[in-house]
Amino acid sequence: MTCIGIGIDVSKATLDISVHRHKKPLRTTNDPAGWKQAIAWMQPFEPTQVVLEATGGYEQDALDAFYSAGLPIIRVNPRQARDFAKAMGQLAKTDHLDARMLAHMASVIELHRYQPRTDQAQELHAYHQRRQQLVQMISAEKQRRRLTRNAVLLEGLERHITQMESDRAELDKIIAGLLQGTMQAQVASTIKGMGPVAVSTLVCEMGELGYLNRKAIARLYGMAPLSKDSGQFSGKRTTWAGRRAPRSAMYMACLSAVRYDPVLKPFYQRLVANGKPKKVALVAAARKLVTMLNARMREALKAAAHLA
Repeated sequence: MTCIGIGIDVSKATLDISVHRHKKPLRTTNDPAGWKQAIAWMQPFEPTQVVLEATGGYEQDALDAFYSAGLPIIRVNPRQARDFAKAMGQLAKTDHLDARMLAHMASVIELHRYQPRTDQAQELHAYHQRRQQLVQMISAEKQRRRLTRNAVLLEGLERHITQMESDRAELDKIIAGLLQGTMQAQVASTIKGMGPVAVSTLVCEMGELGYLNRKAIARLYGMAPLSKDSGQFSGKRTTWAGRRAPRSAMYMACLSAVRYDPVLKPFYQRLVANGKPKKVALVAAARKLVTMLNARMREALKAAAHLA
């Protein structure tokens, strides 16, 4: 018996699994015993795609277990999944309905397969994620400090900010050490302006670099200008959607790269000289930065495969 697609709705405690055009779903626990049961239930269907959506990290262990079992597993953005459900007229939302909708999605849309991180990348991701959390908390505490007049509360805020900044500096040292010698660091070193935060984003959030063409990679990270035309109306092209972390990291890296990199600097200056607003020129330069990284990563992967 074969099927086109399988959908999995993930929660903290359970997995709801549905096969497209198959009436009997499966509910199991989101733990090793449940994953084993799910794998044994799904494999006889010989699915072409198994889709689950990102659920705040609750999906990660199940995702890795299904990948290790050889299932063609895919993780999709919740916004993409919800937009698909609305397009199909599915407005109600339950765990079973979400699993059935994901199964339908798996059967009609070709999606990018999940690629697990290496052990080193997993460790780096934990530090990278914690650093992002600290940056957000420091920003929030500094905002509270600006609005606080009580001397005792100000002292506590200053103490907390100082401790978090110290923790962030320590994480920066650990991240820099983990990045040494990685292929991503070697590729990023060919572009002036790429710092440790941008490089750790390459490792943790941009695993598709080198595997997709330049248009696909720009769309994936939300840097491709999308059309908005209808009839005689020709709308303004804008960039939107895509993954937030890579988009933000590449934009910030580009602020430095357009000042120092011998390729990006004249590219940016030419756009500004031709009348483009500086922010538009920066977004275009960030897109070019991503396509450059993608091409250089592809060459690095080919060279590594040749040496192997």
